[in-house]
Amino acid sequence: MPTASARPLIKSLTLDEVSERLRALGQPAYRAKQVTQWIYGKRVKSFTEMSDLPAGLREQLAAELAFSGLEPVRTLGSKDTTLKYLFKLDDGALIESVLIPASPALYGEASDRRTICISTQVGCAYGCKFCASGLDGWSRNLQAGEIVDQVLRTEELSGEKINNIVFMGMGEPLANFANLMKAITIINAPWGVGLGARHITLSTSGLAPQIKELAEQPLQVRLAISLHGATNEVRQQIMPVNRKYPLEVLLDACEFYTQRKKQWLTFEYILIEGINDRPEDAKALVKIARKVKAKINCIPYNKVEGLEWTRPSEDRQDAFMAILEAARVPATIRREKGHDIAAACGQLRRQTMPTAA
Repeated sequence: MPTASARPLIKSLTLDEVSERLRALGQPAYRAKQVTQWIYGKRVKSFTEMSDLPAGLREQLAAELAFSGLEPVRTLGSKDTTLKYLFKLDDGALIESVLIPASPALYGEASDRRTICISTQVGCAYGCKFCASGLDGWSRNLQAGEIVDQVLRTEELSGEKINNIVFMGMGEPLANFANLMKAITIINAPWGVGLGARHITLSTSGLAPQIKELAEQPLQVRLAISLHGATNEVRQQIMPVNRKYPLEVLLDACEFYTQRKKQWLTFEYILIEGINDRPEDAKALVKIARKVKAKINCIPYNKVEGLEWTRPSEDRQDAFMAILEAARVPATIRREKGHDIAAACGQLRRQTMPTAA
């Protein structure tokens, strides 16, 4: 099983933590802002490049802290200009990040929006039945710096400025709660990446206790629930986590979240032919969306090699959407981007891993 670097990653440290380390080395307080400016402002890749730091200090920092490698292994480009990156971490583990040319249909399209879909774990333990990420199991959590570095490396490789982040890549974000929260703090901070919290969306398979914990956090990030079934009978076919946190428990956590945060959440709903795309499924979805003040983002199933399900015809998709629209529930359908490059989570990694050959 891959393990993270023995030395802490500099990009896993907040400004206060950098200050504490420098204070322990007898350095003045202003050095911390110099270091973070080099990392997030000038985007250097080593302490050697931090030319306004004393040479001895640079050597001390290099001995104690590491820059994550995040080496690009493969890049696939889609006809719709979606870019999918396969990155190798320092321990050889593989993760994926996807750059999407316009925002997902969560909050409306914008021609100048550049969204990155970020991974939070190597693999996934939750086994959602539509997703390739968990087909080869879970290896480890990503460190905060490995999460942050996906933004920096993708901007470097693409030449694009990212202004929207969705944690919908490999892994269950809320199962890596501490590292996720620290990464978001760094991404949001003016001394860090500097991206507003409302441009950050977390997607969870439905970890009810962590949803409540997230509701108590000060940052106003957006929350998306990977729902995919509006009854326990349907959802359990798709989402194994429903056995631990059945729909009534999940919806209680969702209500707690919307009441605390005073904001709507989003139900992600992958349409799978014959499984959850019937009229009765749409009517059940309307009922629970109204209950917790949720918008609905429907996504036609993206075929994954090794899984048997298929996407509904466009006529069935439209019929499902018509029921939602007639009930005046806020709903959109996303004809997903990157379909021609296997952009669904985990597919490129599986194609590249030796065991997938």
